[in-house]
Amino acid sequence: MGWWQVNADTLAGSRFLISPLAETFASLKLLHSGVGAHPGETAWLRAHLPGYRARLAADPVTARLVRAGLGRHWLADFLTPTPRDGESFEDGLGRVRSARAADARAHLRVSLAGPLPDVLERDDLPERAAALLEYVWEAAVLPYWERRRRVLEADVAVRTAQVSRGGWASVLDSLRPGTRWLGESRLQVNLHEYPPREISGAELLFVPVTPRAGWVSWEEAERRGGAGERGGWGRYAVVYPCVGALAGDGGGAAATPALSALLGAGRAVVLMLLGEGALTTTQLVALTGQGLGSVGRHLRVLLDAGLVERRRVGRSVLYSRTGVGDAVVEAGG
Repeated sequence: MGWWQVNADTLAGSRFLISPLAETFASLKLLHSGVGAHPGETAWLRAHLPGYRARLAADPVTARLVRAGLGRHWLADFLTPTPRDGESFEDGLGRVRSARAADARAHLRVSLAGPLPDVLERDDLPERAAALLEYVWEAAVLPYWERRRRVLEADVAVRTAQVSRGGWASVLDSLRPGTRWLGESRLQVNLHEYPPREISGAELLFVPVTPRAGWVSWEEAERRGGAGERGGWGRYAVVYPCVGALAGDGGGAAATPALSALLGAGRAVVLMLLGEGALTTTQLVALTGQGLGSVGRHLRVLLDAGLVERRRVGRSVLYSRTGVGDAVVEAGG
């Protein structure tokens, strides 16, 4: 398994941020796989997969680049620059475009775990990768970005509240499969057998995306000197799928027909989302696309039925599913 050595100060100073470029790359991964993890992804693929495949069919070099860059066990590093605070999609894309051609080819060899095919022995790979990411952003992410951004912001709020309640270990154990706190200052970041990395003193970032995707990235830097300076070793990021992944880009989440028939579609969606973690009313509004009044009425009915419970954390009221609620969802498929 791959893990990072993280001291207490680095973990305490870590933070969440939202990255349009990471969201776009996660969407590229989803298009590449062609398989949705839930109804929202399936509907999105139905709308955008034909255009994506047509574009690659017209550009065989970029098609080979995608297959090489999204390797089975490792992603080509130049495709996933480490996110930065407040960075726009255009600025992040500029970092992909400005990658050195030799570095891009070297990264692709790592992701392939072998030599490059002859068609990729060329100098325009960063530009081709940037052009494809720009297409995915404009055609398949930007039309939904405002709603996706609200979903991502809701996830960050949920995770931040979780840190307050249970500490960082409780958050790290729930980010994505393969990520967990091992104790003794060790953060497991994936299940692959890679050498551990000492990142104490670095910037540690956690970046949610809406597709069911995840990866790690980093930018190493020379150790900074001087008394009182942080003395870090660069920037490291863990990208993970956010809560609320049931929420689709069509403006609402999807529930099973049986559960919708039992509770009503809107109420069923709220109950399903509360199984992914405790959420506030505001977060549920962002995740479901329903109005504040509708969500409030659904929560009142679910509370009265004993399917959800609520508790106060600071100034926030968090709702979560009860055991009875879990049983109803399971019975509803």
